[in-house]
Amino acid sequence: DKMMFTLGGELKFSLGVTRTELESGHGGHGHGSAFRRVALREGIGASINAKEMGFDVNISKLVMVDVEGGSTDVMVQFQLDPRDAMDIGEAERAAKEVNGALASAMNDGKMAMSLAHVAREEKGWTAKIRDRIVEEFLFETEDDDEDKGFDEGADQGEVDGVDDDDSEFNEYDEEEEEYDGPFGMEGDIIYAKDDIWLGGGNGGVFFDYSETNAKNSPYQGNLGPYLVDAAVDRAKQNQPKVIAIGDVHGCIDELQALLRKCDYHPGDLVVFLGDLVCKGPDSLSVVQMAREIGAIGVRGNHDFEVVRWHQAIKSGADPPVIGSEHYYVASALSTADLKWMYSLPWFISSSHLNALFVHAGFVSGIRLAKQNPRLMMNMRSILPDGTVTSKFFSNWPWARLWDGPQTVFFGHDADRGLQQYEHAIGLDTGCVYGGKLTACILPERRLVSVNAKREYFQYRRKHFD
Repeated sequence: DKMMFTLGGELKFSLGVTRTELESGHGGHGHGSAFRRVALREGIGASINAKEMGFDVNISKLVMVDVEGGSTDVMVQFQLDPRDAMDIGEAERAAKEVNGALASAMNDGKMAMSLAHVAREEKGWTAKIRDRIVEEFLFETEDDDEDKGFDEGADQGEVDGVDDDDSEFNEYDEEEEEYDGPFGMEGDIIYAKDDIWLGGGNGGVFFDYSETNAKNSPYQGNLGPYLVDAAVDRAKQNQPKVIAIGDVHGCIDELQALLRKCDYHPGDLVVFLGDLVCKGPDSLSVVQMAREIGAIGVRGNHDFEVVRWHQAIKSGADPPVIGSEHYYVASALSTADLKWMYSLPWFISSSHLNALFVHAGFVSGIRLAKQNPRLMMNMRSILPDGTVTSKFFSNWPWARLWDGPQTVFFGHDADRGLQQYEHAIGLDTGCVYGGKLTACILPERRLVSVNAKREYFQYRRKHFD
């Protein structure tokens, strides 16, 4: 006998917008109705081809919980109602097909792309909120567990000689009474693909790297400097080591233990792969030690936030209402250590080692001078349609697409841990989360790691559960 079997599922994810914003709407679409349409009837259904399989998607439960820092944890329970009655065998086959489609949509990024596509077409939100939600589905620019942003109503003023009145990302909206800081409001990350300097300088945080302004930009317009000749000469004459180290996040004890295990001696060159600060026990000591041993490094997303807060402090911005570790580090670092932080480039290139050093990654097929700084600090995955995202999708690490010829050494991706590809090696092994701190000794590419003394920070994954 044929019956009407109902299948069900659950989806959990976080978005960097508030619950109030998700529930907002106009034209009669308030109280979360717009989000319900996006999250269920359209987005989820499209991602698994529910209609083609003969099912209608309906919501059974939607829970949204505000998270400190302006984010929202979302839990969606949904059911798939068949259009036609099925016998038990048909229902079992349908359940297996639906489970496979859901698993594939999660791992391949189709779920995120479908939700973003439907959100982009949704008219129930204002354009500003809609754009932020679309970007949140595809790209998380900050860690979910960090407090971000500047105090509302602060006056940015001029930063490093860049007049805010000329910057398209430093507008003050009197109607909404929101302060648009040096990097725009949280989630405001829609830029032209060829705008590598993101808005003509962006308040002194991103410089204008256009050809006409190259001579006025750091490193004469090159986004990443070459390893200094002195270091190369030392390597040729004395054969000291080059030690690339993954994300330290303030774990000073583990850093010291790792250098001892690498048999570090003065003259060896240490290259940090970004995110030296925040989350761990002693960010100030890590930066001081890095500077004092003559280390170099690349700028990670947390290092960038510290620089950004220091810019805001210099221009008179008020402290954040909610405590921010980035603000604390920016306020407490010495002048010499801040100068060292400011010197961190987006990437470093070494022809002698045939290597590139970057925090998060590169987009294959784009020359280095055109790589987007934001992606170099935040990316984790590249989806089949070419979408670059900071979320973790197990089947689509960006490094699988990198075909050299230079080998990239990078961090940022604690979810995947140690990554080893032909032309890319990922060294973020989650020390601050209780994992390991890992280094790669060059030129022999020998891996060395030490265990974390304990878990300093509870990890929150950057992907859909």
